[in-house]
Amino acid sequence: MMLFKLSFNNIKKSFKDYAIYFFTLILGVAIFYVFNAIESQTVLLNVTKDTRDIIQLMTNILSGVSVFVSFILGFLIIYASRFLIKRRKKEFGIYLTLGMSKQKISRLLFFETFLIGLISLIVGLGFGIILSQLMSLFVANMFEADLTEFAFTFSFSASFKTLVYFGIMYVLVMIFNTINVSRCKLIDLLYASKKSERVKLKNSVLCTIIFGLSIFLLGYAYYLVTGGFDTIFGPKDIFKPIILGVLGTFLLFWSASGLLLGLVTRIRKHYYKGLNSFVFRQVSSKINTTVFSSSIICLMLFVTICVLSSALSIKNSMTANLKSLAPVDVQFSKVLSLTEEDVNRLSFKYNFNMIEDSKIPLRETLEKLDFDVENLTDVTEFNIYENGLTIRDTLGSYYDEASKKYSFMEFDSTESFVRLSDYNRLMELYGRRTYTLRDDEYILVADYKELVEIRNEALKRNTPILLLGKKYYPKFESCEDGFIYMNSTHANTGVFVVPDQTVEGLVVSENVMTANYVGKTDSEKEKIESLIRVDMENHEYAKYTGLEGSTKRYLYEASVGLGAMVTFIGLYLGIIFLMSSAAILALKELSESSDNKERFRMLRKIGASDAMVNQALFRQIGIFFLFPLMIAIVHSVFGILFSNHILSVFGNEKLLPSIVMTAFFMIMIYGGYFMITYWCSKSIVKERR
Repeated sequence: MMLFKLSFNNIKKSFKDYAIYFFTLILGVAIFYVFNAIESQTVLLNVTKDTRDIIQLMTNILSGVSVFVSFILGFLIIYASRFLIKRRKKEFGIYLTLGMSKQKISRLLFFETFLIGLISLIVGLGFGIILSQLMSLFVANMFEADLTEFAFTFSFSASFKTLVYFGIMYVLVMIFNTINVSRCKLIDLLYASKKSERVKLKNSVLCTIIFGLSIFLLGYAYYLVTGGFDTIFGPKDIFKPIILGVLGTFLLFWSASGLLLGLVTRIRKHYYKGLNSFVFRQVSSKINTTVFSSSIICLMLFVTICVLSSALSIKNSMTANLKSLAPVDVQFSKVLSLTEEDVNRLSFKYNFNMIEDSKIPLRETLEKLDFDVENLTDVTEFNIYENGLTIRDTLGSYYDEASKKYSFMEFDSTESFVRLSDYNRLMELYGRRTYTLRDDEYILVADYKELVEIRNEALKRNTPILLLGKKYYPKFESCEDGFIYMNSTHANTGVFVVPDQTVEGLVVSENVMTANYVGKTDSEKEKIESLIRVDMENHEYAKYTGLEGSTKRYLYEASVGLGAMVTFIGLYLGIIFLMSSAAILALKELSESSDNKERFRMLRKIGASDAMVNQALFRQIGIFFLFPLMIAIVHSVFGILFSNHILSVFGNEKLLPSIVMTAFFMIMIYGGYFMITYWCSKSIVKERR
């Protein structure tokens, strides 16, 4: 009982030492609960079955991500405990000299850890329950759900997970603390505060060379993910800029630790101004002894910025695209004349039952599925044609250059053709531009960025295509932006629009029907939607046909769901990474402030005022927090350009707001940790005067 009371008093007395620890644990518990409670929050949402399935998939993925998050938080808690024990080594040494055994000290730490964990869990869960209600509103907004049935919710499963995961973490911390204390010697405990890091000035020439090498490595990595993007599209090549970036970052911090003090000491006017010499000596010492940890923190901040910026933009971009990419209610398409070779090659898509059905037109297949075309209006039917031409053939003289520059592209893919009159009728329905052609002209329509860039080069060279012995030349020197198939992304790799008479003799490869629903009210349209997405899909004949149906509503729900899922996972990981990075920096700074109390005391003795000491402390902590963040921001500029290139298929219309939101998170969490660290450090260095 005495040990329990002593533990409680120690926590009260050393609250400023535990402030960051408490803040991190409470924030970690709250975030863990909030994201694991999403399943309970979404039960009340009025959404469709397909959206419900997507939400269930998202919650399952978040549960898996939570396991990874628990490892990060577990490492963070153990890391924090290590610094707290270091902070109190002299106290433990005094306990030993007073006759307390190491076993009792271990039990003392056990009770302290238990109390801290219990308080953190209670406060964190309470905070998490409140935040989860706000998250319910955010979830509803992301899935565009009806909030008429919104009510206060408490997730028993999320709270149970939180208790189990954090309980295991605290047990590990207790074991770690016991082992750590049992290995300490009395002399080390008593004189721990007297030990300080030695500032070793590295060879300036070597540091300059390493600094130049780090800049080269980072510059090359930046080039690969921007200008040299096309050379790293392969799954193996993607690791090249990652390895270069990690190595370059480490070498940058290593060389900076040696160059910083050397460079600043040469600027005597500023170096000897106020307490600058003290501040820069302190900063140089810290960077010198934390090269590895600073590099890891920088990379974690880089990942955080990129993940948050990209994740927050995907959902808005995908739904914004749908307004133009899904302009009508429904589209059916059916591949004709399937062969056994086609089935064997694309077994995931077709089966042998579909071969016979592929010999009949699309309308007849709809009749066999008991779907009445009278349910549709603005019906536009047309054919897609093939002639064996491949992308390789249509690139002409540019192919040799393109095959080297874009080695990842499938240049043997078969090209598709559509009649001009059919295309114009479809564009009238879509509300887009129509065209005219001479007898020897063609138009290439595409919106998939990677292929557009390649095809434009061939079009600039006036590359002809050969169809049934006749040459056709491009009407324009670039691809026309457009598509035939409704989609949620810019996925049209290219369709050739040719004069009507040109298709005579070409092979009809596909039937397409595009239309709107007859119904005028939402309930009438929902009935037709149900016929397509429920009755037709569950029809006995469905297994015999390769007919595919795509509806505007389905594309919209799928896009909203996928965008929301990516956003939530990105937010979860991004916030945890950001919190971990800031917490590690904060704990390190608090430990340093504790070790350097005597140094600040000496500053006061030689005449430094409290204002000067506080200013020096603020600058010291500010530089230590700012340095890895600035490098991470530079990395992130190129990282966001790379992710933007990858995700351009979804669109990037909403990238700026997502960057602003990411900056908000950075200021709130990272800036919050900085201010708490400064406040706690200021209290520590004022302890003894």
